Amino acid sequence: MKTTTRVGVFGLLGSGNLGNDGSLEAVLGYLRAEHPEADVDALCGGPEAVTARFGIPATRLHWNRAEYRTASRAGAIAAKGLGKLVDVFRTAAWVRRHDVVIVPGMGVLEATLPLRPWGFPYSLFLLCASGRLFGTRVALVSVGAAEIGNRPTRALVRWSARLAPYRSYRDAQSRDAMRAMGVDTARDEVYPDLAFSLPTPQAGAPSGSPGTVCVGVMDFHGGNDDRARADEIYRRYLDGTIRFVRALVEEGRPVRLLTGDRCDAAVVAAILDAVNSPLVTAAEPSSLADLMKEMSTADTVVAVRYHNLICALKTGTPVLALSYAAKSEALMERMGLGAYCHPAREVDADRLLEQFRDLEKHSTELRQTLTERNQAAAQQLAHQFAALTAALFPTTDHAHAHAYREVR
Repeated sequence: MKTTTRVGVFGLLGSGNLGNDGSLEAVLGYLRAEHPEADVDALCGGPEAVTARFGIPATRLHWNRAEYRTASRAGAIAAKGLGKLVDVFRTAAWVRRHDVVIVPGMGVLEATLPLRPWGFPYSLFLLCASGRLFGTRVALVSVGAAEIGNRPTRALVRWSARLAPYRSYRDAQSRDAMRAMGVDTARDEVYPDLAFSLPTPQAGAPSGSPGTVCVGVMDFHGGNDDRARADEIYRRYLDGTIRFVRALVEEGRPVRLLTGDRCDAAVVAAILDAVNSPLVTAAEPSSLADLMKEMSTADTVVAVRYHNLICALKTGTPVLALSYAAKSEALMERMGLGAYCHPAREVDADRLLEQFRDLEKHSTELRQTLTERNQAAAQQLAHQFAALTAALFPTTDHAHAHAYREVR
């Protein structure tokens, strides 16, 4: 007779970021296939959205519902301070109810986008400290990491990683970053991003004539160290992207604008307004599956967001990365497209067009490369899920706990 394992999933899930939710979908797929006896719920940013989409109970990550709004009045500041104290007890109580807590993917150990130490880093520290206190096994699974300069954020991230008994990373440089920040990574493994285990739509065949170009956009203002020039970075990125899209339209190419987070809608509106052509249209994807369907019918993709790049790579569609962090360059290198990266902070439309044309010129061989690399990623993730079972479910009947090989 199997006993029920109480499994929690944790993170900024259900908050509008398609990549985060795709990582959750991948872990839930693994749990339902390999551990159907598990009783799963979430502590997350958007509990209503998570319950509606994934059918699991969910609790709000923060007691203070205005956690991510800027507090200027005394009452709002006091509420934030009180919320930080209340969240200590709320998080501890939630963790204590579980045997296992999984943090599915995401860049939880990095600050490549603007991040305050008392935001998610503090929440992650509470999770990992509570897990150590109550003996709940906490797993950081295929997460992203980067060296952090801000001292409070760096300390919280370092201690979170140290307190988690299981860690794996989505690229080697993430593991190297944690080692550089003082974490013993000798037993930590590197696997592909969890999204590579999601179902993939049938890739569209090249049209034989210039076809649709998908352009994934982002409300991009730089990272944690770029706050002083955030507006300048955004304007340069937007102006360069508009010039690039306009050049494609002048060549008669249909352009499909794609987002990866609800905050990206403003960028789409700005491009549509600036280019003002029937050749430029916009999709409203609500999942990584929606993104992959769009990209599978395109000739080529140009994208910024990390999981937009993954969706293109998974469908075997040649993609050019507007890179804002080393993680994008590592991903492209791993998938055989390392030559096709362009800095998102310094978009040069003319140079971008040159790279784009070279990408299309080599489209046939790049599609073959992506087929091979995707097969390798699927095999590596099968090993990841087998390792996860061994680490987190030691009492599972191992006659039924085999590697998760349903590569869909």
